[in-house]
Amino acid sequence: MLHTLAVDDEEPALAELAYLLRRDPRVAEVQTAGDGQQALLALDRALASGRSVDAVFLDIGMPGLDGLALARLISRFAHPPRVVFVTAHEDHAVEAFALHAADYVLKPVAPERLAEAVRRCAQSAAEPAPGEQPEQGGAAPERAAVPDEVISVELAGVTRFVQRSEVLYAEAQGDYARLHTAGGSHLVRIPLATLEERWGAAGFVRIHRSHLVALHHVRELRMEAGRTYVVLGAHVLPVSRRHTRQVREVLVRHPPTAAV
Repeated sequence: MLHTLAVDDEEPALAELAYLLRRDPRVAEVQTAGDGQQALLALDRALASGRSVDAVFLDIGMPGLDGLALARLISRFAHPPRVVFVTAHEDHAVEAFALHAADYVLKPVAPERLAEAVRRCAQSAAEPAPGEQPEQGGAAPERAAVPDEVISVELAGVTRFVQRSEVLYAEAQGDYARLHTAGGSHLVRIPLATLEERWGAAGFVRIHRSHLVALHHVRELRMEAGRTYVVLGAHVLPVSRRHTRQVREVLVRHPPTAAV
């Protein structure tokens, strides 16, 4: 059961957000705040009384202390609550990604979308917060539980073996796919769509009709001139407009541990 704080400077939006949170059976308590300063006071009162706040659902565009600045302050807490941004703007996903937000929900808020954000917060409530070390013997991240796969690559009579975990991204080349690793590239006779289906559980996400990337190798999510790019080592790959929203949400929900 989650103890939550909803923050928005627009009263109708705050009332709607609080209403949707209270409807969720995983939410035990919903406090509200009309701006960043009120939110800090609410968090301070909760700490002083020994009550925990498990998740903060906050708007970004607020006067004074905006949502991003508030999230930065929250991240410095000894035991920070999860942060879910609830905003009308898509262009702050990069900052949310850097702040290890639990989710990024766009307004107008769909009940099922908010329910998914609550589910993620509830699921991670027993896990270490960003920056904390997991306890020994604790469960490994979901992607790490997927066994690695070895792909055999033949070239000029020589067979080489490439581990899936070494692949930064795969590039479509007709009925073939070119696997890019830190040491070079390898052509395999497997369509990209097949790899997407086969490797999805291992953290590979389609960002373009021609590219399938490994989330654990993503170092940066970048926006330039209205376009979105992912950075994997020395490789900068464009994200198609069709896939931009999905990629942002996936990276915000599952920030790659190697990138933090």
